Amino acid sequence: MLSFRQLQYRSELSLFATLSMDICDSNEPMNEMMILNESQVNQFLVAAFGHRWEALFHLAIVTGMRQMELLGLKWDDLDWIRYSIKVERQLVYTDKNELRFSALKTRFGKRSIELGEKTIGRLHSHYEQQQALRRKAGDMWVENGLIFSNRHGGPINRRNLQEVFHNLVKDAGLPKIRFHDLRHTAASLMLNNGIPPIVVSRRLGHSKTSITLDVYGHLIPSMQTEAAHLIDDLVTPIVLHPIAPELHPN
Repeated sequence: MLSFRQLQYRSELSLFATLSMDICDSNEPMNEMMILNESQVNQFLVAAFGHRWEALFHLAIVTGMRQMELLGLKWDDLDWIRYSIKVERQLVYTDKNELRFSALKTRFGKRSIELGEKTIGRLHSHYEQQQALRRKAGDMWVENGLIFSNRHGGPINRRNLQEVFHNLVKDAGLPKIRFHDLRHTAASLMLNNGIPPIVVSRRLGHSKTSITLDVYGHLIPSMQTEAAHLIDDLVTPIVLHPIAPELHPN
């Protein structure tokens, strides 16, 4: 029979293996992340206001979608009535540097994300702008059903997107960040405003909540203080005074 220490050691090994698998499964870049605070997000969106990809940047921040997931979105994925959008595919570059649609890396990446009314409004405005571009392009327009397209209906070249993004960041007076940092920013905003990690995990497309906590757990130190006060209140003893016998005569 295994001793208590052997059982404890085996349990710790199992936990370590599980966490290691989760980290490997995260598909999150391990580079140092840069995160915008709420004020900086507002600065960036003000700088992007009126740009034909304004809705793309807005959607990136409110959903935390990956760049190539955003570029693979189609209008059929958007439910105008239920205020939600499905992530069904991603845009990828082939070995010949050609763009094509591809299935998502994991089954958890395929997900439905609920949207707010303001986000739906921005997408509606974006749709009208895209229709104007379509009319202007005439026979040059190639219909792909993409929500975010180039001026002729085709997929957006990520190099062009990166250039526009970096210029907007510079115009906003913000420190240099990567497009992927908008995903980190989205996670930070949700976690720091009380959104449960399991909800954040599902919106980001992580296979397990432990991945979300491993990648972003350090962003929520304030929860330690809240937890300390809450548990303090829960276990604080309340002295019950005995009822005076003279108030209850036989």
